[in-house]
Amino acid sequence: MNRRGSFFLAGLLGLLGAASLFAAEAADTVTRPVIKSPDFLEHMVDVVLDLLHVTSTGNSVMHYAISALMLIVALLARQIVTRLIFPILRRFAEKTETTLDDKLFPAMEAPTAAFVVVVGIFAALKVLKLTPEIDTYISYGSRVAFAIVIFWGLWRAFSAVLDHATEVAQERQLGIATFMPWLRKSLAVLFVAVGILLTLQSLGYDVKAVLAGLGIGGFAFALAAQDTLANIFGALVVAVDQPFRVGETVKIGANTGTVEDIGLRSTRIRLVDRSLMTVPNKMVAAETITNLSRFSQRRCEQVLGLTYDSKPEQLAGLTDELRELIQREAEVDPASVMVYFRDFNASSLDLWIVYVARDPDLQKFMRLRQRLNLAFLRVVQARGLEFAFPTQTLHLASTPPGSRTPA
Repeated sequence: MNRRGSFFLAGLLGLLGAASLFAAEAADTVTRPVIKSPDFLEHMVDVVLDLLHVTSTGNSVMHYAISALMLIVALLARQIVTRLIFPILRRFAEKTETTLDDKLFPAMEAPTAAFVVVVGIFAALKVLKLTPEIDTYISYGSRVAFAIVIFWGLWRAFSAVLDHATEVAQERQLGIATFMPWLRKSLAVLFVAVGILLTLQSLGYDVKAVLAGLGIGGFAFALAAQDTLANIFGALVVAVDQPFRVGETVKIGANTGTVEDIGLRSTRIRLVDRSLMTVPNKMVAAETITNLSRFSQRRCEQVLGLTYDSKPEQLAGLTDELRELIQREAEVDPASVMVYFRDFNASSLDLWIVYVARDPDLQKFMRLRQRLNLAFLRVVQARGLEFAFPTQTLHLASTPPGSRTPA
């Protein structure tokens, strides 16, 4: 037997010792029901004894031979499971498109082999006619051993599913991938707690008082950790809604920066001035979030102010030329271009210009805007027009000759 099998048998002996403690306590409690071995184990042993016509009440040579045979069959079945069945399943999994079975079959190999060995050990013990005290110990041990093996197998299968879900989330760059390690630990604690409670219930213990105590303790814990729980729920909201991911530039409230980390309690953002801001997740979930990295397109709106000595014909020709100039750019959506003489401002005649860049990349958009601005400057200068700037004209009334200035 390999190292894993030896470790398992050592653990099984420990379980039998723990079962003796449970049995001793059960002997002192009159109201506790008598614990029996699992029904399928009793039925299997009865079927084997009936087939071999073994009906004696004591331990005969036949009883010992059957007991030893069951141990040998269990060990052989374990070898068949580990060296024949699961290798076939692994080869089958390699041919499928999904990677879930590639993780599931190896994860279930050890629990399945352990289950086979446990069945063989306790079936061999049930064949022998032992004292009631020893039978009680065996019954307790079988309940605990089967519960551990079954919950072990369920957890290994669930872990394989979680691993697969983590890979899918990371491949698709989902926000929940950040929380998968925490989710695994939380589910592991919950799984162990449920397994212990169900095992205790199968042993005849009343778990209602335990659950009531957990309810009161959980209420007290919730009151003492309101902020922590609020931040955790905020993190879950971020993971589910995915308003941003690590590396994206966002605006939360009045602060703008790049997301560096999304934790359970807080989110860290590197601001424009390179300082690091830590925001509690409950505030992140409550604030309005603008994701500056998820533009589908970029829109430009600007106003060119020309001096009041510009002629109407010059303005009409300029608007047409600017419109054609923008529409010739391959990076601009032609349907979005608007160029109009819009306003008579206090010190300028305003041309309103709007266009949309197809590519949301900021640097490409800024290069496009610079290229067009330079082109606007050349066109305005070529037409002999001038850009306006804030000015004021003062008109001074002249004094008629011979008039007297009031004292």
